[in-house]
Amino acid sequence: MTASPRTALRRRIYLMRHAEVSYFDADGRPLDPRHVPLTDVGRRQARAAAAALAEVVFDLAVCSGLPRTAETARLVLGERDLPLREDARLKEVKAGRLDAVPADERERVIAYAYDGAEAMDAAFIGGERWIDFQQRVLAAWAALVARDGWQDALVVAHDAVNRMLLSHVAGAGLAGLKAFEQDPACINMIELDVDAGRVRRAFLRAVNHAPYDPARIGNRRTVMERIFRAFVPDPDRRGPASLRLPTARHP
Repeated sequence: MTASPRTALRRRIYLMRHAEVSYFDADGRPLDPRHVPLTDVGRRQARAAAAALAEVVFDLAVCSGLPRTAETARLVLGERDLPLREDARLKEVKAGRLDAVPADERERVIAYAYDGAEAMDAAFIGGERWIDFQQRVLAAWAALVARDGWQDALVVAHDAVNRMLLSHVAGAGLAGLKAFEQDPACINMIELDVDAGRVRRAFLRAVNHAPYDPARIGNRRTVMERIFRAFVPDPDRRGPASLRLPTARHP
């Protein structure tokens, strides 16, 4: 059987989450998430992804512009002579202030932050509304799809951004966000047929593949569960210990 022209010209997006970072310093105090670099473990994760993708001939590379995505992308690209483009619409969803969340609700609100995203006016930990986040991420998606001159693209973004794109391709919308776990430096593969700037067909070939730990030995917690458990008591306050979210103080 002869392949159709659309199948022959099918595009592929290698969608990655940035590699591991630490949102806390050695004393357990939160760092500004806008500037955190990869950890040594994160760099090893990114190099493992680079080895897995060594034979891919990328003709487009995009990241969110935050240091953790740019560093991951550059490690994956290696010696390829390809500019790394930035799209701020791919930045991570913005959290609200943790101190506005009642102490007895913090585990539910943080560890299960993606549950109920489809509810009316639902927001990420009291911050950006999911519907607004969806609009900006899908605007970046539409611009990528409409862009000419590429067939294999590397896109390095964030946990919630990737979930939004994967759920969109799967047709699951906001309700699907909770289903698409994204480990550090994971690789997803999205394939799509584009005609006149419009997606005629799209499907997932791989989801959340981590070359450094494909069997996830010893890893049974979600990303948000690990973030919740990374919190430490605030030594600056008296009385009951309080938990602090590193992204909560940045709009």
